[in-house]
Amino acid sequence: MTNSLGKNPLFRADWVIILLYICLLTFGWISICGASYEMGQTELLSWGTRTGKQLVWIACASFLALFLLLLDDRYFEIIAKVLYWAFILLLFVTPFIAKDIKGSRSWISFGAINLQPAEFAKCATALALAKLCSTYGFDMTQRRDLIRAIGLILLPLVLIVMQRETGSALVFFAFSLMLYREGMPGCFLFTAVAMVFYFVISIRFGTDIMPGTLTSVGESLALLSIWLFTLGMLRVYLPRTGHALRLFLWGAGITGLALLFSHFVVPFDISWVLLGWCVFIVAYLLWHALDTRILRYLYIAIFTLGSTLFLYSTDYALNKVLQPHQQTRIRVLLGVEENNSGAGYNVNQSLIAIGSGGLTGKGFLEGTQTKLKYVPEQDTDFIFCTVGEEEGFVGGTIVLLLFLGLIWRLIYLSERQSTTFGRVYGYCVLSIFFFHVLVNVGMVMGLMPVIGIPLPFFSYGGSSLWGFTLLLFIFLRIDVGNKLRERG
Repeated sequence: MTNSLGKNPLFRADWVIILLYICLLTFGWISICGASYEMGQTELLSWGTRTGKQLVWIACASFLALFLLLLDDRYFEIIAKVLYWAFILLLFVTPFIAKDIKGSRSWISFGAINLQPAEFAKCATALALAKLCSTYGFDMTQRRDLIRAIGLILLPLVLIVMQRETGSALVFFAFSLMLYREGMPGCFLFTAVAMVFYFVISIRFGTDIMPGTLTSVGESLALLSIWLFTLGMLRVYLPRTGHALRLFLWGAGITGLALLFSHFVVPFDISWVLLGWCVFIVAYLLWHALDTRILRYLYIAIFTLGSTLFLYSTDYALNKVLQPHQQTRIRVLLGVEENNSGAGYNVNQSLIAIGSGGLTGKGFLEGTQTKLKYVPEQDTDFIFCTVGEEEGFVGGTIVLLLFLGLIWRLIYLSERQSTTFGRVYGYCVLSIFFFHVLVNVGMVMGLMPVIGIPLPFFSYGGSSLWGFTLLLFIFLRIDVGNKLRERG
């Protein structure tokens, strides 16, 4: 009897995560009650209210979690590829069959129920990545294998962008954390961070002019950053050549002369000098790559050239690729423009609600900002402001600690997996949770752009709740299977 209980997945599952899951579901439902409650409302549990519907979604999610724990974990590895391509097909047809909801065609209607395939595609992609990485001979440091992994991530991302669901598409970049854990060179992450830096600097200071010149502060700072990043890479990867010091002295001299000439003789745009210097560095590195046959020169040259091209594409991306409301949100966040009645309204009202909660909050169903519906999307994307208003700083801290505990436990379980499949899938799951919590809480507090992604287990809706439940409990079942096989 004892032996059979020991092999039962329900008893072998990690109950720390299950308890955290239950706590987050409970706090999430309480927050939805506070966010959707209207003055004088007497029925919280009826199907006609969001709290009642969310209880149904929670009940369905609980049965889904139980069902996943009772499955054989080997099924997940077997169906990983089929499931991935099935969702790729579904994502492809979704824009053609989905209704237009707030400019997005990402929701498929099944009678009274609307489901968003993008939420479930995260799980399918995580399983496909785990299957690929566990293939015999796969090596993330090999270019071919890395390209295959990145391709699995980019394909659903592009299809979701076609649905005009940018927020859900950006979540797929979270898989880069898993790629880095599995051996992806750190230079890729450095390049990604550098690109974000160029974009922010060029947009934030793009309209400011340097005194005594005709030069944009944003453009010149970004070009100087490219130059310094390149010299840093030369110093790290080719320390004995002296190229970094030589190029620094030459560049500093030329830039100084250009500034003096513009200030005292004829004002002109010195960004052309900086751009020319970056082009010279690329040519200099390519010549040394051909002369010495050392590939590091070539890689650094590609970084410098790619950074320069990216810098001059940011303006096109902001004004031609992004939607008008997304452009405004970015400009408001970066302080380029004020828009308290438009794009900045959500964030301002959210900050007012959080600030009004004080240390301990106003109490359950006592929040005035949320009751009077001042905060748009307060029971979905901006649900955390309800936590801040009704439970205050203490309640918000407890919620964040619960998420921190969940992520920390996922790291621990991922590292103890005996199979590559289990470890990779675990890191995919924690990467998605980390990204959602970081971005959602960040945008509610005005620290990140408003891109519209849910807070796990808190935001109203069945698709996100079921999607996160699938992600989490598939991993718990894989963990149980590995533990039982180790035990013999």
